[in-house]
Amino acid sequence: MSAANKAIIRRLYEEVWNQRKLELINEIISPSHAIQAPNVAGTAVGPEAYKRQVLRFLAGYPDLRWTIEDLIAEGDKVVACWSMSGTHKGEYLGVPATNKNVSVDGITIHHITNGKIMDTYSNYDALGMMQQLGVVPAIGDLKGATAR
Repeated sequence: MSAANKAIIRRLYEEVWNQRKLELINEIISPSHAIQAPNVAGTAVGPEAYKRQVLRFLAGYPDLRWTIEDLIAEGDKVVACWSMSGTHKGEYLGVPATNKNVSVDGITIHHITNGKIMDTYSNYDALGMMQQLGVVPAIGDLKGATAR
């Protein structure tokens, strides 16, 4: 089971995200799939919601590339430690294109049942991404900040 579940997650990152095979989403994402992530607002249930999230990222980062750094599987869960990188060429999270390159690390826990991803719990360095885009100052760049 673990090997089969890992293969599903590899397909998600390589084929859906990197090769842009969005039609695969309906095959591997459950109709009841829920996304739990810091950048997801409103209802995020089912394959269409997942596709909206993919398109949202790709609108901001058309050359987005994901790399799986590690996969850990136990029972019906697969944890993917990943990095993503791309060039900010379009609006993302309200930030207009900056043409800056970003590289961000994250982790996602995927719950898989009967060959489909049922739930996704994801977190990534969103603050680091915003710092790389120049919309949030880096911690060392805070002017007038002092430790008290």
